[in-house]
Amino acid sequence: MKILTVAIPCYNSEAYMKKAIDHAVVGGDDVEVLVIDDGSKDKTLEIAKDYEQRFPGIVRAIHQENKGHGGAVNTGIAEATGIYFKVCDSDDWLDYDSYLKAIEVLKEAISGPQTLDALICNYVYDKVGARKKRMMRYTGSFPEGRIFTWEEMEKPLSARRYVLMHSLIYRTELLKECGLTLPEHTFYVDNIFAFTPMQYVKTLYYLDLPLYRYFIGRSDQSVNETVMLGRMDQQIRVNKIMIDDYRPDLLKKKNQIDYMVHDLSIIMAISSILLLRIGTEEALQKKKEIWDYLKKKDLLLYLRIRHGLLGRFLNMPGKPGRKMAVRGYQLVQRFYGFN
Repeated sequence: MKILTVAIPCYNSEAYMKKAIDHAVVGGDDVEVLVIDDGSKDKTLEIAKDYEQRFPGIVRAIHQENKGHGGAVNTGIAEATGIYFKVCDSDDWLDYDSYLKAIEVLKEAISGPQTLDALICNYVYDKVGARKKRMMRYTGSFPEGRIFTWEEMEKPLSARRYVLMHSLIYRTELLKECGLTLPEHTFYVDNIFAFTPMQYVKTLYYLDLPLYRYFIGRSDQSVNETVMLGRMDQQIRVNKIMIDDYRPDLLKKKNQIDYMVHDLSIIMAISSILLLRIGTEEALQKKKEIWDYLKKKDLLLYLRIRHGLLGRFLNMPGKPGRKMAVRGYQLVQRFYGFN
């Protein structure tokens, strides 16, 4: 039985996918690596099949018609045989030492008396040209080195710290049981992956190691700010799906509620800031509409987010307020090196 499935969605990834696969196969017989060719038009599938031949029993090459990143992740979940599940984008990679340590933690969890639902690790913004690579850490919020429950969370995450898909390894059956299905042909669905299943998570483990190297630097990358501004319809779609997916009936613990509200606050902030960056009357109207959508869906949730620190910051009145919000975003952007 495989401990971990690493799914690597690939679309026209021949130029960089080998690094992601090379780092993933280091897990040896404890892992299966699903290289999912999402209807590529280059040599992606050929490369995937070559790795399958070289690493039998570890690498599987899967071809499908183009469904977008979400569709490839869905395929990975459906095909996974590992007890745990991790997504690694084809232009990113997993740190060797952290990866092997994470596998050991998962092994210990499997043999222990308590089921582990989610393993959280750090990720690094590996931005081209940046002298210092910024790492997203969760020290001080999550207990370290042991399985814990939501009640044992030490303090809420701050506005500058948030959990992405890159941080997470889920128990595979949890993903299947919660019915996670990401929308196809849509960018930014990794936000849904990091949000919706966490409502079903009861036990967590935080490993304070830089497992995921998040590459930033390609001009055509989906997180490039210029690209994001051109795909605001997809960002808004993902934002609305997350609002729709919020299930207060599932959330029994205060820290878990706080976590989910924090995560949704972050996505509301991203949508709002990008629309403010566009700055047209149409964009400002769309910003109003997304907040109205949240208000109509769940008034209590809206009030909490709208009157929280980020909500007040994003909705300062007038043109000066909008400029201040954008300036604040640019400072954070410069510090971490994202987009």
